[in-house]
Amino acid sequence: MKKLKEFTIPFVGLKIGRHHYDYHIDNTFFEYFEYEDFNDIDVKVDLTFEKKSTMLELDFHVHGNININCDVTNEPYDQPVENNISLVVKFGEEFNDENEELLILPHGEYEIKVQQYIYEAIVLGIPIKRIHPGVEDGTLDSDILDKLEELQPKIGQEKEEEVNEVDPRWNKLKNLLNDKN
Repeated sequence: MKKLKEFTIPFVGLKIGRHHYDYHIDNTFFEYFEYEDFNDIDVKVDLTFEKKSTMLELDFHVHGNININCDVTNEPYDQPVENNISLVVKFGEEFNDENEELLILPHGEYEIKVQQYIYEAIVLGIPIKRIHPGVEDGTLDSDILDKLEELQPKIGQEKEEEVNEVDPRWNKLKNLLNDKN
């Protein structure tokens, strides 16, 4: 699998201050991660990279559309995605990425790879339950929705039938009460 060189930022030669990087993410980016849940991807990533004398600050802004399948009907639809992730990079004795907002790079490092953070920003920007907008507003006509509605238990109708229909054993017991009088 080819390396994602365009997502490696060599920060040693950069001047102190803000730098901007723009990335266009499509299906080939997710092939690198072997992630195949998306049908089509059209996402822009705006990265603000601020170099300071003792640390680096990275702000990722992700926005665009991802074509995915609905969890209810399995129909494809375009899901808008927008997410922001901030990362502070400090320098220390050894590499440490245990904290999701703080990355510690060993002294002597000269570049940072941002593809993992872009991947996480996109995937975490997708809702957990993916529902086609047509399912929510009732405009989607799907065989799967029709079958789900057909198989749905009719709770309200069963209770009405039970109320109107009296068990014949109760009538016999009521007759016993009436016979004593």
